[in-house]
Amino acid sequence: MRHSCLVTDYRIAEAAELLGVSTDTVRRWVDSGRLTGHSTDGRTTIAGADLARFAASAIDDAERERTGAGAVSARNRMRGLVTKVTKDTVMAQIEMVCGPYRVVSLMSTEAADELGLEPGVLAVASIKSTNVVVERPPDPRSNR
Repeated sequence: MRHSCLVTDYRIAEAAELLGVSTDTVRRWVDSGRLTGHSTDGRTTIAGADLARFAASAIDDAERERTGAGAVSARNRMRGLVTKVTKDTVMAQIEMVCGPYRVVSLMSTEAADELGLEPGVLAVASIKSTNVVVERPPDPRSNR
């Protein structure tokens, strides 16, 4: 990944890792024109802005298909499997696995019972926050 003030290009393998797909899938998307790639010195790269647009569009489409969500204000919806439910008389802690992510939710025991949440049940975690921390990982190819 190259960093400058204005330009970030991603190699096929980097784009595949960011999108959670194989390098072959990214190559097919570039070859079909679904994703714009540029060849320089025999190496295909994808402009960061193009990759971001593609990712946002693909995520929106996949999310609508996976969750069946119509108009919902929570944008971060992850379908997953309930793995653990811990209840007391008032509150319940629900643990889920959503792809590579572990999600933990606290809700009333009454709500957990009404939803029928127990290990093995399919559920959708909707995450909405007023504070999201974003950071950039160090570039492993940089000597900085």
